[in-house]
Amino acid sequence: RTGCVVLHCPALRGPAALRPRHLRSVLLADHLAQLLRAQGVCVRLVPALSEESGWDVLRQLRICWPSASGGSSLTDAVSALKAALGRCPCAAACEQGPGAAEGAICKVHLKSFVEQHGLLGYDPNLDVLLVTEGTLRSLAELQEAVLQCPVSDPMAPPASLSPSSSCCSIVHVVNCEEEFQQQQLDVLWRILDPGAHTALQKHLVCGPVKVTNPSSPIGADQYFQLRKRQMYEASVIKYGELAQDEAWTEVIDTLTVAAIRFEMLSTAHRSQITLNLENNSISTKGTKSGAFVMYNCARLATLFNAFQQAVEQGTYPPLPPASELSFSCLREEGEWLLLFNYLLPFPEVLQQAAQLSPPSKGIRITANTETVCKFLIQLSMDFSSYYNRVHVLGEPFPHLFDQMFARLQLLAAVRDVFHSALATLHLPPLSQI
Repeated sequence: RTGCVVLHCPALRGPAALRPRHLRSVLLADHLAQLLRAQGVCVRLVPALSEESGWDVLRQLRICWPSASGGSSLTDAVSALKAALGRCPCAAACEQGPGAAEGAICKVHLKSFVEQHGLLGYDPNLDVLLVTEGTLRSLAELQEAVLQCPVSDPMAPPASLSPSSSCCSIVHVVNCEEEFQQQQLDVLWRILDPGAHTALQKHLVCGPVKVTNPSSPIGADQYFQLRKRQMYEASVIKYGELAQDEAWTEVIDTLTVAAIRFEMLSTAHRSQITLNLENNSISTKGTKSGAFVMYNCARLATLFNAFQQAVEQGTYPPLPPASELSFSCLREEGEWLLLFNYLLPFPEVLQQAAQLSPPSKGIRITANTETVCKFLIQLSMDFSSYYNRVHVLGEPFPHLFDQMFARLQLLAAVRDVFHSALATLHLPPLSQI
């Protein structure tokens, strides 16, 4: 496929501490980037993180976001935008003297531009924007990302936000509290840099994140540490002293990331999320949690490790290739359910999850980013039900090998689906739990 999508996440701009509501839009952008790349789409992430951001929580959550490389191109782009401001009929000088806005270069009348060009979907309260150096730098970063996009046909009409479009699309992934400010930036960019790319700006808006019983506003880093402690305590309850072993440190980290990612991403992005931060609000048992999905992924790893050890000990012969097996001996309803509900539709699930649905009018788009989490939860429930009912590694009698090998090949395909889906969430498969 051709085309490129620039995913812009304003929550990562500025020195303010990340809150869970910001984290939601960042995790959504990170997941969407992986889904689009899996469909062969080029993705650019903006803004680049400065070294002094100090947001360790992004690294802990395995969010892959580019860092700022510096260079003079951004400075040149800011200068060019300042020059465009000087020629802009919508811009006017700021008032001087006491009470004047600090750092404002000029003011731009957004409302008149929106009305003149018949732009739909913008907040009616958009009026005058005080432009600062930081505002222009934000636009310069977006411009640079667009210039870096490999576009096969720059003259193609900007008709679609589909990943297969040959134009570069810009998607602002924002929480609902940032939406107004992002609309201001959107219109300013259209004014200063008219063109196909600025006309393709769309807004993917996340619903609010409500935190129950917070003693004080909680930061994203505190949220992560709280969930990590709760996951550790839940694991000790379930697995005893084993979970206190050093080898479990990475397991607990992965389970924590899974818990947070599923908590943030298994709900449609437009809907509100309620975070219950009470001590008993996280468990390794719940069937709709990230921990449950990782647990079932680990069960598959344990199964294949046990089979491999049995092969090395001479208990079973090696697993033949799928082409040499007869799958007619699979008669369990759960086996065909895994095949028809998960293995065969999986490519379509990934494609649907990456689809950005253009609106009939306006600037808001929707995405199906909850699809993968819901798919993994349902797969885990049906696999768990099958695995608890069927003894896959049977007695080592040759007349039973055909059925056992067919089941193993089926479950090897299930394992591959788990791994591929988890990769879109930056979650490594667990080999133990």
